Amino acid sequence: MSTLKKTLLAGTLFVMITGTLCHFVYEWSGSHPVAGLFTPVNESTWEHMKLLFFPMLFISFFLNSRLKKEFPCITSALALGILTGTFSIPILFYSYTGILGFNLAPVDILIFFISVILGFRTVYDLALSCEKKDQGFLLVALIFLLCICFFLFTWFPPELALFASPE
Repeated sequence: MSTLKKTLLAGTLFVMITGTLCHFVYEWSGSHPVAGLFTPVNESTWEHMKLLFFPMLFISFFLNSRLKKEFPCITSALALGILTGTFSIPILFYSYTGILGFNLAPVDILIFFISVILGFRTVYDLALSCEKKDQGFLLVALIFLLCICFFLFTWFPPELALFASPE
């Protein structure tokens, strides 16, 4: 198995485990506001996107420094992987709930794991192909903007379905 595959597999497992644990951190912290910036404060789809976004962003700093010399496109690949995985969550969630008319916790958990895999598969493919290398700055800027949105909308969510807890 190649270095890239091994390293990204470790990253995938890290995000799956850390993201799962992050589901409970806000409650465990006694509803500490800082914990709420990085972990879900309610059951909305928006807040659950944090379960993938922040652990993958965190591990990406390590992965980028470890793989940059051998894979010069890793920065843009990681950025697009974070975006792909994060936005797969609402796309998959609203697709299946739109069909069924309700949500199921086991399917929601499966969506998280599928989204993590999609995110890291994107990283793998783009690190090898270098297709998005020229868009690295834009992709990193989008990550930064999304991070600001997570911080802002945690405490001031718009009145949209994405920010409301499913019923």
